[in-house]
Amino acid sequence: MKFHRAHSPEPEINLIPFIDVLLVVLIFLMLSTTYSKFTEIQMNLPVADTAQQQQHPREVRVSISSDGRFSVNRQALNGRDVASLTRAMVSASQSVENPMVVISADAQASHQSVMMVMEAARRSNLNQLTFSAQSSSAKAE
Repeated sequence: MKFHRAHSPEPEINLIPFIDVLLVVLIFLMLSTTYSKFTEIQMNLPVADTAQQQQHPREVRVSISSDGRFSVNRQALNGRDVASLTRAMVSASQSVENPMVVISADAQASHQSVMMVMEAARRSNLNQLTFSAQSSSAKAE
């Protein structure tokens, strides 16, 4: 009696399909990846193509200079804080029905100055805000 089994061949792992799949995945990743370099954002504010500026009787115009001084309806303010801005905006909007705040900021004015005007408008319950900008054709002249 022979109890000895026939010797079966060792199983082989074929790596060629595995390598093919990996190459396809690698090519997909190479093509879908962006190789962009992030750089500093260049901004020149406030230039925009706008319509001719018109005077509206319901506007409360707030101007911000490059050094952070404020004026409300062409009246210069002594203070540079939100409280003095709020008082000036409330007094300027008392005689106006449904007023709109127009913020005219210098291109070199700080972002904080604009945010202060927006906070003062919120405290004054003036909910309509807009920004004025110089047209790009006027800048070229």
